[in-house]
Amino acid sequence: MSVKKFRRAAAFGIFAASSLFAATASASTVAVTEWMYNGDEFIEFTNLTNAAVDFSGWSYDDDSRSPGTVSLSAFGLVAAGESVILAENDAATFRSHWNLSASVKIIGGNTVNLGRNDEINLYNAANMLIDRLSYGDGNFPGTIRTQNVSGNPGNLAVLDQDNVTSDWVLSSVGDSFGSIASVSGEFVANPGRFALAPAAVPVPAAFPLMLSGLALFSIGRKKRA
Repeated sequence: MSVKKFRRAAAFGIFAASSLFAATASASTVAVTEWMYNGDEFIEFTNLTNAAVDFSGWSYDDDSRSPGTVSLSAFGLVAAGESVILAENDAATFRSHWNLSASVKIIGGNTVNLGRNDEINLYNAANMLIDRLSYGDGNFPGTIRTQNVSGNPGNLAVLDQDNVTSDWVLSSVGDSFGSIASVSGEFVANPGRFALAPAAVPVPAAFPLMLSGLALFSIGRKKRA
């Protein structure tokens, strides 16, 4: 193989690996992916990264914007693509209302309740804001009212915005989010699963690709010398 071909192969290997890392970085977030106020009130957070996230020291607050108000440490290690629930009801009651398996992580007994027009703030262990969702059909006319029916992002792009938009949609039984009616029939939602969670990028595979690129680049340099 000529030096020029070696260098091209090396460049491709490094570029492909860096592209994988870039794709990972663009999805590197934990976001509010569903919420419902009143009734069987809850907030769903989803790990949209390609690696587990340790929620130790993480917290939630409403429009008071005070880190540390409600501890989320009990979620522990949240896997890539996993959704977890913060509920007003105790965990066992909420789980029974939606027939959720024991694998769905729920923190119950939340008393920092949501209102018709409110805000959801997620903070990490360093008290840095990770995600914010300001919502309310009163504050943002034309957007959804999530009383007894949960709200879902119509696409992943809206998760980058702090304010709810018309792209957020209400749940309906049998929709693309997998929404169901609660056991009582009073509520409609899809807690504990997020249908739009992106497929994991095989980040570890990028390492051999990058290393092979670097190796080829090194060989190319030696041949040139």
